[in-house]
Formats: sequence, structure tokens, C-alpha cells
Amino acid sequence: MTEPIKPEIVPAERSWRQLVWEATLLLPNLVKLLSRMIRDPRVPRRRKLVAGVVMGYLVSPIDLIPDIVPVLGQADDVLLVAFAIRHLMEGAGDEIVLEHWDGDPDLLEIIDTLLQWGSDLLPKPVRRFLT
Repeated sequence: MTEPIKPEIVPAERSWRQLVWEATLLLPNLVKLLSRMIRDPRVPRRRKLVAGVVMGYLVSPIDLIPDIVPVLGQADDVLLVAFAIRHLMEGAGDEIVLEHWDGDPDLLEIIDTLLQWGSDLLPKPVRRFLT
């Protein structure tokens, strides 16, 4: 007997605006995850400290690359945030991260991949300084 034909699932093409909107919808869950991990005593203090230093850098008027420089001025901030979040998640471990995550675990995996990609773009001397 032959198997029934299963339709192929082809992801729909999405515009840049749709992708930004979908990422924005993930933001509340990501903020909750971070706040829960920072309050969790099982997460190493050093990891929390690195996240705090990066957040302090973001609100500080001092920048490695001034924000008036198009694209690069904002890119250094984004890469530092990606590194800090990824560093915090690595320190917490998968079990704790999943415990605090309210969304779909598949989405968390996608977020983790994006954070890893972003933090890998950060120059090694900066990563070494922060860890």
C-alpha cells in the first residue's frame, strides 16, 4: 500500500516589515526571560554582572563607535547586547533557560542561533575582555 501524498510546506515569503513585526512580538518573552534569569540564584553572578555592564554601556553617553556614524554606530550596541544575552543564557544552561521561557521552544532555538551569530561578530578582544 502506498503512503498518502503529503503536501510540501513551503515557507511564505515575508517582507522586511513582517519579519520586524514578528521579532517585535518575541520581545516581551525575551525581556521576561532575561529578568527571570537575572533574579535566579542558579545563574552565575559573573554572567549577570556582564549583562549589567553591557546594559549600563547602552544607557551611557560613551560609545565605542558614536551613534552618529550610520549603521556602525548602532551595530556595536546590537552586537554587545547579543553577546550579553547569549553569555547569560550559556551560563544559566538549557534547563534553566527553558524553565523561564514562556514561548515556543523552537522560537527560543531560533533566538539562540541569532544571538550566537551576533555575538560571534563581536571582535574577540572585546569578548575576552567581557568574559
